[in-house]
Amino acid sequence: MTATGLPRWLFVPAALGLLFVVVPLVSMLLTVDWTTFPSLVTSPASLDALVLSLRTSAAATILCILLGVPLAMVLARSSFRWISVIRGFVLLPLVLPPVVGGIALLYTFGRRGLIGEHLDALGIHIAFTTTAVVLAQTFVALPFLVTSLEGALRSAGSRYEDAAATLGARPTTVFRRITLPLVLPGLVSGSVLAFARALGEFGATLTFAGSLQGVTRTLPLEIYLQRETDPDAAVALSLVLILVAVVIVVAVYSRRKDRPL
Repeated sequence: MTATGLPRWLFVPAALGLLFVVVPLVSMLLTVDWTTFPSLVTSPASLDALVLSLRTSAAATILCILLGVPLAMVLARSSFRWISVIRGFVLLPLVLPPVVGGIALLYTFGRRGLIGEHLDALGIHIAFTTTAVVLAQTFVALPFLVTSLEGALRSAGSRYEDAAATLGARPTTVFRRITLPLVLPGLVSGSVLAFARALGEFGATLTFAGSLQGVTRTLPLEIYLQRETDPDAAVALSLVLILVAVVIVVAVYSRRKDRPL
């Protein structure tokens, strides 16, 4: 399908923007040593990092759904005075450097943190564990699910929910039988985007969870470490992460079919 009604000059900066994104990726693709690629991406350290990333990203996505769905509902369906302030706090991780988020989590759940010192007294340690990885990923990924789902809720409107309430349906029944099925595509898209963001998380994870092989060293951390000692391995692992990201993004936007999330 061709674009209509667009000034022709727009295609020039659009093409430059596309090249700005694509050329670096192609350049990296051309530098991959394909003869050693299988051995590089299947080394014990690489497999540990990949498996850990997939496990923690899946756990973080589940946590995002459990926390993000109610949060998106409140943001989309509430109109009280401070709702815009609450929305600003929810979206804050989108603009904060991830390292700052990691420091904030450390001072919250670390052994001397606001909550962590009480957990430590109970023998529960979170910082520099796999749990810390999940929390760091959730912190940076949660806004992606919330914004996607809130947009879907606003686009769907509340007329069906209002009609069900008028007929005597309880709020929980309306939420379960009407609201969730209505915004399910938005929830799926938001969940996939949250998974992708969690999979690529680096700064908050390094600051809050550290880098212990098989425990907290995710794939982005492994890439960073390999960059110093084995650039070929870093490039190979980066390609794996890019391929996963491409599959995720294409899956999300093919489901959208030009509809807003």
